[in-house]
Order: sequence, then C-alpha cells, then structure tokens
Amino acid sequence: MNIVAEQSTIPGLIRNVVANIHPDTHTFMMHKVKDTWVEISYKQALEKIDAISAWFLDIGIQKGDRLALLIENGPDYVYYDQALQQIGAVNTSIYPTLSETEIEYILNDSEARTILCGNPFLFRKVLKIANSCNSLIRIIPAFDDFEKFSDKLNLNAGVIGFKQVIEEGLQCVGKYAQAINAAREAILPSDLSCLIYTSGTTGTPKGVMLTHSNLTDNVRWSLTQIPIIESSDLFLSFLPLSHVFERTATYYISMNKGSTIAFAQSLELLAKNMMEVKPTILCCVPRLLERIHDKAMKNGLAAGGMKTKIFTWALKIGEEVRKGREEGKKPGLLLSTQHKLADKLVFSKIKEKTGGNLKLLVSGGGALPKNIGEFFGNIGIMVLEGFGLTETSPVMAVTEDHRIIIGTVGRIIPGIEVAIQNVDTKKIYTIQTHDNFKPDFTSEEGEIIVRGHCVMKGYWRKPEETAVVIDKEGWFHTGDIGRFYKGNLQITDRLKNMLVNAYGKNIYPTPVENTYLKSPKIEHVFLLGDKREYITAILVAGRELLQETFHLGDDFFEKPDVFIEDPEIIEWINQDVKKHSNELAKFERIKNFKLKRLPFSMEEGEITPTLKAKRKVIEKKYAEAIDELYLQETEAE
Repeated sequence: MNIVAEQSTIPGLIRNVVANIHPDTHTFMMHKVKDTWVEISYKQALEKIDAISAWFLDIGIQKGDRLALLIENGPDYVYYDQALQQIGAVNTSIYPTLSETEIEYILNDSEARTILCGNPFLFRKVLKIANSCNSLIRIIPAFDDFEKFSDKLNLNAGVIGFKQVIEEGLQCVGKYAQAINAAREAILPSDLSCLIYTSGTTGTPKGVMLTHSNLTDNVRWSLTQIPIIESSDLFLSFLPLSHVFERTATYYISMNKGSTIAFAQSLELLAKNMMEVKPTILCCVPRLLERIHDKAMKNGLAAGGMKTKIFTWALKIGEEVRKGREEGKKPGLLLSTQHKLADKLVFSKIKEKTGGNLKLLVSGGGALPKNIGEFFGNIGIMVLEGFGLTETSPVMAVTEDHRIIIGTVGRIIPGIEVAIQNVDTKKIYTIQTHDNFKPDFTSEEGEIIVRGHCVMKGYWRKPEETAVVIDKEGWFHTGDIGRFYKGNLQITDRLKNMLVNAYGKNIYPTPVENTYLKSPKIEHVFLLGDKREYITAILVAGRELLQETFHLGDDFFEKPDVFIEDPEIIEWINQDVKKHSNELAKFERIKNFKLKRLPFSMEEGEITPTLKAKRKVIEKKYAEAIDELYLQETEAE
C-alpha cells in the first residue's frame, strides 16, 4: 500500500502503520548485533515504547518536560523518542560530538529532566557535568557495566540502566496503560515535539522549537513530491538523528510510509553495511557522494588500457542519455543499446558497491557540487536534492524524481511560500509556491525567505532572537542567498559567507570552492579575501591520494606543523589550482594558499556537526598564517 499518512502528531505515525499499512509482526527496524542483522517488529518496538512511557510516568515526568538524548543512531533512540513523545514530553537531542561545556549548556538551558547516554565515552562526559545541571533527575546509560564509572561519584541525579528502565516499565505498564493512551490523545498538533539546538557557525546555540505539526506536515508534503518512496523500501540510516535532516528525511518519513529502517554501525562501516542490507534509499550529505565519485573515478582511470577506455566511453554515453532525458527526449535505438552495454560493463559495477538495490539517494545538509550530481545522473543513480534549515523542519524544497535540474534543490513543497528578497533594499522580487510553479521561470538573486507550516515556533526562551529572524509578516529569513531557476530553487551561498573584496566586488565562496573541489587532489577549500585585494585560501588535500602519490606514512600527518610546506606537494596542488582558476572570473581566483596538514574538525571547534566551517573561528585561529598569504609575492595562478 502506497499512502501518505495524514497524521498530525509524531506518535500518530507509528500507530497508523500497524492500523493501516502493516501487521504489527512486520519488520520496523534492523540493527547489527555482533555479526548478525537483527530484525525488530512493530509489536516488539511498541511493547518497549509503552514500557518506557510507563516508567516516565512512574517517576513523575509530565507533558512538556524536556528529556535529553546523547546517543548514536539505533533502536534505543527510537524507543526513547517514541516513549517520551507519546506522553507529551519534548525530545532534546544532543550531538554526540559536542563538548562537555556545550552539553552542560543545553541541559541547563532546556532544563532537561533525564538524559539517555549511548556509550561509556558519552556517559563519562555527562558524569563530569551532571552536578552542574540542576534539573537533571536521572542519567540513563544504554550499555551494560556502567556502574564502574559512576558508583564512587556523589551525584545529585540518579543513575539507572536503560535495560532496567524497560524491565521496571514492563512491570507497571498495565497500571499506566490508560494514562498513556489519554496522554497520546491529548497531544495537540501545535504542541512542542522537540528542541534541536543549532550548532551555529557563531554565537551561543539556540534551541529551535519544532511542533508536532511542523514535523508531520513537513513529512507529508515532502512525500507528495516524492511518490516513489514506498512501504516496501529499506532505508539505511547513518547521519545523526540528533540533526533534523536525518530525523525527518529517514526516521519520520520511513515511519509515515511503513518502510523499514536499518541502522548503520558507523560511518567507517557504512560501505560494508550497504553491501549487507542492500538499501533502496539512503539520505546523505554531499561529502559522501563526493567520496563515492572520487573512488569510482580513481578506479576507472587507474585501470589503464582498454578498461579505462571503456570506462570513459561509458561515462560519455551516460552523459548523453542524461542530457537527453533532461530535455524530455528518449534515447534512440543505437544510444539505448550503447547505454545498456555501458550499464553492464561499468555502471552496474559501481552500483554493486552500494548493495545493488539503491533506487534513490537524498542529498541534504549542504550544496551538492554540480559535477557530482552529473556523475550520478550519468551512471543512473537518482540523486534528489533538498533544501531547508533546522528552523524549517527542515524541508522547504525537494527535487521531483521526474524533473531533476542538476544544480538546483527542487520545487517548493505544498503549503508554504518562498520568496526572494533584495538583501539591501528588502524588496521582494518574487513569491513562489508549489501551485504557481512554472518550469521556465527564473528570478533575480537575493535572500531566501519562507513562511508557512514548516517555520519553527521560535527559539526556546529567546524572543528577541526569534524576532530577528521571523519578521512581522511571518517571513523567516534563512540567511541563504539564491534564486529560482527553471522553476526550481537554486542556492548560491550563505549571506554571512559573502566576501567583499577591497574593490567592492561581492564573492560568494561556495560556487568558487566547488570549482576547485573538482580536483581529486583537493578535499576542502576555505576561501579568504574579505576586504582584501585578492582571494586566498586554506586548502586540505585528499589524504589517500596524497599518501599514494608521495609514498607518505601516517606519521606525516602526525607532525606538529599545522601547514604542509613541502615544495613538491605545494606545486602538485598548485597545478590543479591553476587549472580550475581558468573557469573563474579573475577576481574570484585563488592567488595564494596554505595547505593544511589535517582536515578542519569538530573537536577543534572549526566546523559544526553538519560540517559547515566556522568562519570567525578559523579566521581567528589561523590569523597569522592568513596574514602571510597577503605578504607572499608568489602567486598560485
């Protein structure tokens, strides 16, 4: 059955599945235990969910209380989330990568009553700051043998294992069954479902308040635009559920449709897990697609001889077919025959690395470089791009599967308005909706603003900050720059990222950075040049290719020097900087660069959990090295 559930609360989604889509014995989730993938039915999940809800009620948790989760993806996240949501409590998920100071801030700001901890490392983080969190009454480790970490500590909050929570809940679930049902039925669509703290590239994290209807409407209207998602699909989840993209696009969307969710063991084991579970749908960030592209290109071009000729020929055939389809043309008999051969000889081999059943990749969380989108289109793997922010639940636009315009993030979803506003004059150039869509429409460029069902309730206990981003007419100001192109929304860059050089030229870093990222040698580009005469950059080389080319050991990356100074390596990178600079206007070209030994990291506070560079942090941290770039006379062009 391929229906879109019209539920208005999160607990309504899972209950709808067992009422209208699947029997409760159907597989809901999968996870790997030791060497075996274990299936969990809806019945098994609901028994644990109700038990945890009963335990919450037994310790005095009430509607509106904030309950925190500091845990990796897996069934335990789902049990805990569903259990707290169906009694009207509020999910406060915390990125596992955050520091103790940041975790303490979120627990205190949200006044979280409990916290679920996923592993000993995360548990120890919480133990260090627990007594500074006055609202915290229970710490719940989701692993065995946790007592050795907490027994000798004088904690204000109680510590109880997640297994014991479920056991105690099962004993009292009968007592609270009626109360659980009443609490679930009393949830209003306008009630708060979750607080998601924005990592932010600057400033203090803010708790984004998303309601039940924010999320369920976002799921429902996104699905009407992607009807190819079905109840028989298998999602593989690896992006953090603490982020709204994975929670909405994988967890809640799959639950609406009755699709199965398999949880990857880790990012490092993702490729192996894909081969094992053979997913049909994967939500991902552009960086993963770049890695798949880079590996496929490297293997295809390194094969040499006839194999490389066949590889390049197949890509050309794939490109010809893709371009024809984008223009609404069907391939002729000869091209169709060639394409089948290209698929058999080349494309199918790449697809096998994803498990062989993948019908759809959904890319979000950042801009997908156009050449990467074209590559996947050429080999016949559908990539749909979406756009939105935590504050917009998150989806504002998503690509329609029958109308892919590479380089855009798709059509506006139903029920919202998206406008393009002049950054300086605040004049609104155009207001677009799902219904007034025109495939030949192109607009001027400006800030993207939105209003409608997807817009958050506001920032938690921060009315002044809320008023800054949501104006009196209800428009949420995204801070993203873009336009409409061929009816679809197209993102140019972040408003705060814009560089204005010493001559007053506006430069948006993302398209420039993406031009240089076409080089397989370059993994990351951080563009510099605000109020300067010319553009420079901090670059990070692709580690694997760098090691292979110069026969480097891991010890090379453990050296204390932040930047690589080896002239041969610098020239090796500079060759591609020169090459791709020709694709840019002169004022956009990188003149000088520093080559960073290690990637920017969350641990160093240089990037957010969604991998966005913290511009102010990086510019301050490497100020001396940046100044050197403007003293050098050697140019990289």
